[in-house]
Amino acid sequence: MTNPLANRIALVTGASRGIGFATARALAKAGAHIVAVARTQGGLEELDDEIRKDGGSATLVPLNLTDSDGIARLGAGLHERYGKLDILVGNAGVLGPSSPVGHIELKAFTDVMAVNVSANFQLIRCMEPLLKQSDAGRAVFITSGAANKATAYVSPYAVSKAALETLARAWAQETANTPIRVNLFNPGPVRTRMRATLMPGEDPATLDTAEQVAEFIVPMCGPGWTETGKFYDYKTRTLMSFRAPA
Repeated sequence: MTNPLANRIALVTGASRGIGFATARALAKAGAHIVAVARTQGGLEELDDEIRKDGGSATLVPLNLTDSDGIARLGAGLHERYGKLDILVGNAGVLGPSSPVGHIELKAFTDVMAVNVSANFQLIRCMEPLLKQSDAGRAVFITSGAANKATAYVSPYAVSKAALETLARAWAQETANTPIRVNLFNPGPVRTRMRATLMPGEDPATLDTAEQVAEFIVPMCGPGWTETGKFYDYKTRTLMSFRAPA
């Protein structure tokens, strides 16, 4: 059995459940040491148990990603312990209110932006120096079709994912001549708690699992992945380039 990600350090946010949990476990199975970040201590401990069962290893980091100083301390800690970071998976996200734009409170809007955009901005700031110390730094951010569909009644979420996509694409251009590769991944409808909250009447059995999705994220995190600034659409299994509107 090969471990293509042996000796690689992978930071995964939102790792206590859903796609983050599944991706962290899949990366660990491929040989990476996981730095698992989430607010929920219990979920992180469950992840650690599963990773250990699989023969892998993890460092658990209970952290609210709105704590920008906490992200900075995490970067400093990783520098001191490992001197590098090979993989960053920006998965953590919140749905926010489902309501017409005019009915949404300002704080509810800014709370979504804080987690889905500002936290990823701070992760980039604090982790880029560590990714540059890797021979093949890889970053994957989880986005949503809501970003380009401008989905009604979930405007904070849609706006935040559109902003995240632009942030990641700009960073990809800035790092194009370095060993860092930056890409976006759109899982589409997946059997997660967030999806159930948004679509309570939907039969979850009709949706793919987070574990199925994670298998497609793992290759984007490996040294063999050379594309940057691209968008992987899980539903169609297609790697896409961005282009200007017609």
